[in-house]
Amino acid sequence: MTDQVLVTGVSGFIGSHVTERLLAKGYAVRGTVRNKDKGQRVVDALRAAGSDVAKLELVEANLSEDAGWADAVKDCRYIQHIASPLPHEAPKEREALVPEARAGAQRVLEHGLSAGAERIVLTSSISAMMGQPGKQAKMIVTENDWSDPDWRLMTSYPISKTRAEKSAWAYVEAQGLRDKLTTVVPGIVFGPDTYGNGGASLGLLKAIMIGHYRMSPKSGAPLIDVRDCAAIHVAAMTAKEAGGRRLIAAAQTLWFKEIAAILSANYPQLTKIPKSEMPNFVFKVMAVFNDPMKVLLPDLGTFHEADAGYVSTITQVIPRPAKEAILAGAESLIASGSVRLG
Repeated sequence: MTDQVLVTGVSGFIGSHVTERLLAKGYAVRGTVRNKDKGQRVVDALRAAGSDVAKLELVEANLSEDAGWADAVKDCRYIQHIASPLPHEAPKEREALVPEARAGAQRVLEHGLSAGAERIVLTSSISAMMGQPGKQAKMIVTENDWSDPDWRLMTSYPISKTRAEKSAWAYVEAQGLRDKLTTVVPGIVFGPDTYGNGGASLGLLKAIMIGHYRMSPKSGAPLIDVRDCAAIHVAAMTAKEAGGRRLIAAAQTLWFKEIAAILSANYPQLTKIPKSEMPNFVFKVMAVFNDPMKVLLPDLGTFHEADAGYVSTITQVIPRPAKEAILAGAESLIASGSVRLG
């Protein structure tokens, strides 16, 4: 009998790549979407890219509602809970995304474990680790690190990811089922936009390419290619050592100025790519009047390096170089017309 896997957020950047990998390995996939008619787009995109979608079905389920989840988890041996609220514009209210993110995780855990799922893989974010006051010029990010959601510089998305992941661990520990949960904690996710849904993840890359930043902010974060992130998700379902662990999905760390330099060297036509680095005090002043810039304030001036070697040992996934992920993402943005060379 073919093993069934539930993928929440199947139409998203990570979710679609996870689905492609699961189908290639012979799993049957049930993907949750808010609307099946709109969700059909990802099925068509997977088919067009060469996936056999005969074992892919879509079901409607919403993170903020109970309806549909009992049917969604039925007969699923594994669950990939990737969906998370991420609006186009970050809300100003710090806790605005928390109720849906936390309740969604609880719904998936409760229904999934009750239905007998052997393991649930939950997608978190490295922003749930890095947001700590008092950071130095370099921070080694480890599996045991947690962001402080009450820190005044934290914004809505990292707060929601921190609180949702913490609540998930609290739930399984209360049930005595810690080994049935694994969280994957990705760095900044670049790579190919194969299925036309990398908007939020590739938004930073696009902003650099079109000159949204006149100078690069002084910040360095771990990067991961979406294909490697997906491979870690899939391996985490069955790797015995992954149970009860937080798996950091990250390759190299680069300063923003290094990302800009890679893009500039490969696309000299893009003359608006920043060539210099913005002083921290200037960035802080500008962020007072620019909400999107506020998102970077917690990480300003710090080079965050992920201690992620243990993840390759557990999953056998060795992430490709950051440069490859950057250029694959850039190529997709150019191919889609999101970034124009001329």
